[in-house]
Amino acid sequence: MADKKLMDQSSDDILLEVKNLKKYFPIKAGVLSKQKGEVKAVDDISFKIKRGTTMGLVGESGCGKTTVGRTILRLIDKTDGDVFFHGEDIFGMDNKQLRDLRTKMQIIFQDPYSSLSPRLPVGEIIGEAVKEHNLVPKNQYEDYLDEVMIACGLQPYHKDRYPHEFSGGQRQRICIARSLAVNPEFIVCDEPVSALDVSIQAQIINLLKDLQEERNLTYLFISHDLSVVEHISDTVGVMYLGSMVEYGKTEDIFKKPLHPYTQALLSAVPTPDPDVKMDRIILEGSIPSPANPPSGCKFHTRCNHVMDICKTVVPEMREIEEGHFVRCHLYY
Repeated sequence: MADKKLMDQSSDDILLEVKNLKKYFPIKAGVLSKQKGEVKAVDDISFKIKRGTTMGLVGESGCGKTTVGRTILRLIDKTDGDVFFHGEDIFGMDNKQLRDLRTKMQIIFQDPYSSLSPRLPVGEIIGEAVKEHNLVPKNQYEDYLDEVMIACGLQPYHKDRYPHEFSGGQRQRICIARSLAVNPEFIVCDEPVSALDVSIQAQIINLLKDLQEERNLTYLFISHDLSVVEHISDTVGVMYLGSMVEYGKTEDIFKKPLHPYTQALLSAVPTPDPDVKMDRIILEGSIPSPANPPSGCKFHTRCNHVMDICKTVVPEMREIEEGHFVRCHLYY
C-alpha cells in the first residue's frame, strides 16, 4: 500500500516518475549458453523527483544505483516497470521521440578520464550533440559553446585542447559542459565527484548547485558519499541489493534514519569534531549475491535486529512519518 501511496503524492511539479522498475541480467552457462539464472540488479523500486530538485541515491557498491540511472535514460532496457518523463512513458517512445528526449535527459559519468574521447578536442566533445540536434544556428555555434564553457568554469580558448591536457576537476567540468550544452531538464549524476580530490569535489558540487538554480535543472545524484548527498540533495533513497529500503526528505533521513542499513551507513560518516564519539555500527558479513538474494528481507543476513519474520516474509514499503518511507518489519 505504501508503494502506491509513494506514487500517489502530488504530481503538480513531478518531472520524473519511476514505478516498480526492475532490471534483471541473465546468467548464461554451458556450451549452448543457456540461461541458468538472473542477477536482480534493480528489483521493484519506485520514486518521484520534482522539477528543480535533487534526489540522492545511496548505497554500497553493487547495490544497483548506476543501473537505475542508466535504465531510466534507456541506455539499457528494462525488465519490468515504468518510467515517466513529463507524464510520458519513456519505454513506449519510438525512435524519433527518443531522439528528441536525448536533449532533455543527460548523464554525467563517474570517471572523467574514460568518458571523454582522447581523439577529439574539447570544443568538439562539448558541441557534438549541439550540431547533431541542430540546437543553434551555425553562425551562433561558437558563441554558444563559449557561453556553456564559461558557465562551467572553462575558458573559450580551451576548445582547441585535448582531454589529456586537463586535470581531473577540469575534465569533469568538460563532462558537465557536454551535458549542459543540449539544454537538458534532467541530469543523472553518476558519482560525478568520487574520482576527485576533496577540495575539487566541493567546487564541482557548488557548480552543480549553481547551474541548478540558474537553469532549474533536476538531478538524480548517485553516490556512496553520504556527506556529499546531504549537502546537495532534497530527498534521499537508500538502496540495498537492488531494492529501495528507505526514502524521504534529506533532513528526515539524516536526523532520524529508520532502517538498520541506513543507520549503519550514517554511523560510518566521519565527523570533523574530535570530541564527538562515533557510535559506529559494524555490519558483519558481505553483501549477498544479487543472483541469489536471501529470502524474506534481503538485509536480514547482516541485520542486528533480525527477527524470525525477517527470514521468510518480504517487508512492504510503509510510510512511518509524512513523506518518510521504510521497508522493515521493525515498523509493522
